[in-house]
Amino acid sequence: VILNQQSRDKFEKTVKPGGLLIYDPYGINHKPERKDIRILEVKAMDATIEFGNAKSYNMILLGALIKVDPVVSVENVLRGLKKVLPERHHHLLPANEKAVNIGMSLVEE
Repeated sequence: VILNQQSRDKFEKTVKPGGLLIYDPYGINHKPERKDIRILEVKAMDATIEFGNAKSYNMILLGALIKVDPVVSVENVLRGLKKVLPERHHHLLPANEKAVNIGMSLVEE
């Protein structure tokens, strides 16, 4: 997952052939160009602004990633958040779940 031009310049070449590169065009001036990898543009910053919660950016990107490559389930993400967040922050769990679902909805199969 690359989020800015510097990361694209540094890491695009390190993705193995057949691999996946997810990027948010918000921070990218020159789009990835490789033909031997799967490239997925996810407008996560636009979705974050629309959602109205700047802290949801990473969860939106996580949702896009697990839609394409389900390395973890949404349920396990939420279970993990509940475990690591102090109880006083558990009221944020529904917003995090919504952000993950927004990210998943940004990906068209």
